[in-house]
Amino acid sequence: MAITSANQLELLQTAEAVAREKMIDPGLVVEAMEESLARAAKSRYGSEMDIRVSIDRKTGRATFTRVRTVVEEEELENYQAEMTVEQAKQYLADPKVGDTFVEEVPPVEMGRIAAQSAKQVILQKVREAERDRQFEEFKDRAGTIINGVVKREEYGNVIVDVGRGEGILRRNEKIGRESYRNGDRIRCYIKDVRRETRGPQIFLSRTAPEFMAELFKMEVPEIYDGIIEIKAVARDPGSRAKIAVISYDGSIDPVGACVGMRGSRVQAVVNELQGEKIDIIPWNEDVPTFLVNALQPAEVSKVVLDEDAERIEVVVPDEQLSLAIGRRGQNVRLASQLTSLDIDIMTEEEESQRRQKEFEERTQLFMDTLDLDEFFAQLLVAEGFTNLEEVAYVELDELLVIDGVDESTAGELQTRAREFLEEQAKKALESARALGAEDSLINFEGLTPQMLEVLAKDGVKTLEDFATCADWELAGGWTTDNGERHKDEGLLEPFDMPLEEAQHLVMTARVLLGWVDPTELEEEADEDEVEGDDDALEAEADNAQA
Repeated sequence: MAITSANQLELLQTAEAVAREKMIDPGLVVEAMEESLARAAKSRYGSEMDIRVSIDRKTGRATFTRVRTVVEEEELENYQAEMTVEQAKQYLADPKVGDTFVEEVPPVEMGRIAAQSAKQVILQKVREAERDRQFEEFKDRAGTIINGVVKREEYGNVIVDVGRGEGILRRNEKIGRESYRNGDRIRCYIKDVRRETRGPQIFLSRTAPEFMAELFKMEVPEIYDGIIEIKAVARDPGSRAKIAVISYDGSIDPVGACVGMRGSRVQAVVNELQGEKIDIIPWNEDVPTFLVNALQPAEVSKVVLDEDAERIEVVVPDEQLSLAIGRRGQNVRLASQLTSLDIDIMTEEEESQRRQKEFEERTQLFMDTLDLDEFFAQLLVAEGFTNLEEVAYVELDELLVIDGVDESTAGELQTRAREFLEEQAKKALESARALGAEDSLINFEGLTPQMLEVLAKDGVKTLEDFATCADWELAGGWTTDNGERHKDEGLLEPFDMPLEEAQHLVMTARVLLGWVDPTELEEEADEDEVEGDDDALEAEADNAQA
């Protein structure tokens, strides 16, 4: 096919038609044509030549040019596309390295093979442009709800036509045992949009908690306007869900607004979610209060919060236990997801038994170590003393409030407690040395003899060994695996070692060994302090707006 005046305009018309059909820029199609013509010309004139084609956007005329670049003599490799300064003098007046000489060459006739190759280049470019357009269109829609039409089902995964693209609703993202037929209309949440070699992949979901939040935003104008905010959502898709809401307008009840007149608003969401029962809960900044709300409809007698471990103990009346736990643990599991805390539920009787057992254990501890009778030991426990350290180092006045304890008795109690602790520390230090603990670790400030003994038993015997430990290995922590949190026991956790203290000790050891530059630590600490101040200012601003 020769590029003649008869088919010059035809090139532009074809480009516009393809661009219109694929909804892409006509300029991209013309560029693809230019590239395909240049490739055909190279096969005619030689692949080493730098042949370029330019199509006039108004007339459709294709201009074929050969480009040669001026290079240093020692860098000359391709004689067809490059030339030295000396060679360029016959073409250019004052040639310099980097200059180019462009000359027009005759158009080529495209044979059948060249035409087929050109067609493939154009199709490839068009496909790439179409994928880019599709990705750009959907990448900003992630996190929103989209309506689509079911095209087909493959191995349990539903392929959904979402307008200018296709989305995939995986089997595990469907509610319960939902099934769809071709042509069914479906509403989904765009969970993710990824750019892949096959084109943009649009991942849809109907089980994501965000799907429910977006549905409520569509049904409740107050949420859309920002008067009511959804603070947390927990779902057991197709069965039950809990959603926590807060109102920034004292005159509007957040729960009532979400329920709607005669339940119309919440019922619309329930119908979309295949009858999923929804508990709407008022949000509260006070975690125990919020948890009591989250465990509805069960009644809660008492809540004990352990903020460090992110755990919470809930005491319920005996007859409320099954209701608080829910069928197959559903109620407590959703409440745990909503609050991001591990929840231990026990009855009042179980809690009473546990408290009695702790009371007896502490009483026995004071009887054995301080040589006290049972009555006096019980008095100490009743006053809130839980261990020997508290007795040994507490202010004397706190012992004097106990009935029958004068200064002499209090002093004797503290002396006995200190002597016992010192003896225990001496034995622990001897044991640690016997296990191989070296002076570099023993003399390290911040570790007690009992801690040294535990570390030595685990093979941590030198300061170098200690410096290689992770903070969670010492203080313990929590690991989340497949949505479930698991406890990691720390070596020094029995000594109530906080995570921050473990971090400080490990970094101090690394500084002493010269592994870490102390000035870097100071800079990081300053940055953290500035970030903390910024967060505090933002929080104050948010509260002021609220």
